[in-house]
Amino acid sequence: MDELQMEIPCIRTFNESMIEIDASHMETRELNNLLREIMLCGYEKVVLRNVCGQRYIGTRLYSPQRRVMTIEIYGTPGNDLGAFLFGHRILVHGNAQDGVGNTMESGEIVINGRAGDVTGMSMRGGRIFVKGDVSYRAALHMKEHGLKKPVIVVGGASQDFLGEYMAGGIVILLGLYRAHTARFIGSGMHGGAIYIRGEVGEEQVDSSVLISRPDESDMEILGDCISDFIERFPDLSLDMDYVLEGDWTKLSPRSSRPYGKLYA
Repeated sequence: MDELQMEIPCIRTFNESMIEIDASHMETRELNNLLREIMLCGYEKVVLRNVCGQRYIGTRLYSPQRRVMTIEIYGTPGNDLGAFLFGHRILVHGNAQDGVGNTMESGEIVINGRAGDVTGMSMRGGRIFVKGDVSYRAALHMKEHGLKKPVIVVGGASQDFLGEYMAGGIVILLGLYRAHTARFIGSGMHGGAIYIRGEVGEEQVDSSVLISRPDESDMEILGDCISDFIERFPDLSLDMDYVLEGDWTKLSPRSSRPYGKLYA
């Protein structure tokens, strides 16, 4: 790494486990190649500053040795942040663009802002925490894989088509900043559960979705996930009891084969 540091002046080494990179003049491929080399060198944490639209950060970081590191990002990462993420932790001080956690396998992504379209698309493990809102089609085709159950917790609300074709996992919307106005929630949903703090009308959901109130086991799930959310965003100063005492709505699929009649 010392030789690499001489060749790339944007790198600063703080200690044997942490390194900092100024990404202001780096292209997507260059940055991601460097991240992989840093991981293979054994660093446990990398801080990226001046990130502006570089895509696929956190992708290509699988290793047979199952190495894991934390990536802390200052700026706005581009599309597919943490795509195919395998055990690493990504923390963003700001907003993120589309495709956060696309098909992620395990690990954690924390967004201290809002996230764009298709957050958690085809996600099959790990957890995503978003302080603000998410845009269209969050949790699209989210699924469970073996014993893995992916989780998305959003401090705000979502745009339309939340949980479209959702096949598994848990999505929680806390609605801390505005009312839930999204439409077409759960279109084609056939697995998993969506928990929304606040009221959801029949006109907002797809016909394949069942609206109910969370039971005791659901509240245990909510308690665990919300506790983790509060821990990751201490600046919100949220009170657990206050959040849990809100009017909660559970959305679940009416059928595991909502389009069975079309193909059978």
